Amino acid sequence: MTKEQIFEIINGMQAPVMSVATVENGQPHVRGILLYKADENGIVFHTGAFKDLYKQLITDPRSEVCFNAGKYQIRVEGKFELVDDVNLKREIINHPSRKFLQGWIAEQGEQAVIDFIQVFRMQHGKAHVWTFEDNFKAKEYVTL
Repeated sequence: MTKEQIFEIINGMQAPVMSVATVENGQPHVRGILLYKADENGIVFHTGAFKDLYKQLITDPRSEVCFNAGKYQIRVEGKFELVDDVNLKREIINHPSRKFLQGWIAEQGEQAVIDFIQVFRMQHGKAHVWTFEDNFKAKEYVTL
């Protein structure tokens, strides 16, 4: 499978939730996170600065994410980097998929929300696509 096909599957998901794995003090942690987008610029999501996820990725940016999309399970390993881009934050909080932020923006103001959210991006992750049909085949990796 090509990286373009992988991005098409990920971005075509009805509910683009990915499981994100981190490690803190040798203990693994996994949680579901709403994807913002995945493309040639990387896998992008946001969280709050007070969240454990934020602290764990700042301490150790290595991670693996997993998307379950129909018959495909797509796992991507790599490192997340913190992205300090006000324009990207503004794009995210005003995106139609982020309507859940609108009440918070109305209460706190757009700038407060922009200051609060933290954006992470994984570039050049190593992806493996799994299906039942390929269960016993050797893993093949695609660099995203």
